[in-house]
Amino acid sequence: MPRKPRFIIPGVPQHIVQRGHSREPVFFEDSDYSAYRDWLGEGARRYHCDIHAYVLMTNHVHILATPSDSIGIARMMQYVGRRYVPYINQAYGTSGSIWEGRYKASLVQEENYLLTCMRYIELNPVRASMVKHPADYRWSSNCRNAKGQVDELVTPHTEYLSLGKRNKLRITAYNALFKAHVDTETLTEIRAAWLTGTPLGNEYFRKKVEKKLGCKVGQARRGRPTKIVRNSG
Repeated sequence: MPRKPRFIIPGVPQHIVQRGHSREPVFFEDSDYSAYRDWLGEGARRYHCDIHAYVLMTNHVHILATPSDSIGIARMMQYVGRRYVPYINQAYGTSGSIWEGRYKASLVQEENYLLTCMRYIELNPVRASMVKHPADYRWSSNCRNAKGQVDELVTPHTEYLSLGKRNKLRITAYNALFKAHVDTETLTEIRAAWLTGTPLGNEYFRKKVEKKLGCKVGQARRGRPTKIVRNSG
């Protein structure tokens, strides 16, 4: 069966997901998370991808990134994989790939959906009952986006920057988004998008993508995006 094509548009964010083989763990010690994050940062800089949000879970990763060209995301993920897989095999006496096939990815509409996708990503440890609050989880972008801590891996997206004129206001506004749950319909929509590789956005966005790429991109289950209230201060 031929591989399903990935839809890539330079300058448009992508939600990237990669799972461990048979959903087995891919991180075991703090040093593993740290090594992956370091290589991810190197790959992002080398291939000109801006990472806006991420979470490294025990057996999978989520990354929200914007590429500057059509091959940046693929090259970045290859860069990480070619270093991290041998590292794990050597460290734990295993062999072969640790990943369940190729990474999955979906284009993300910036208006309405990008900040919701960021919340979806950073809330993964909460949904998994690993922590009570996303800021309590060390291996995610939430400490940068919601607390203002230094994380050189993260490049704020313009949608995040538009939450407020000053960093303190942006942090306050971003934290306010977490007071409301991501509803089940939106969760289903986001999952359907990255599982199938179809764009995450409204009908206008899908048609815009199809026009840009010159092909049909399909359509995941549509839903209602979370309303974003901005701080204009």
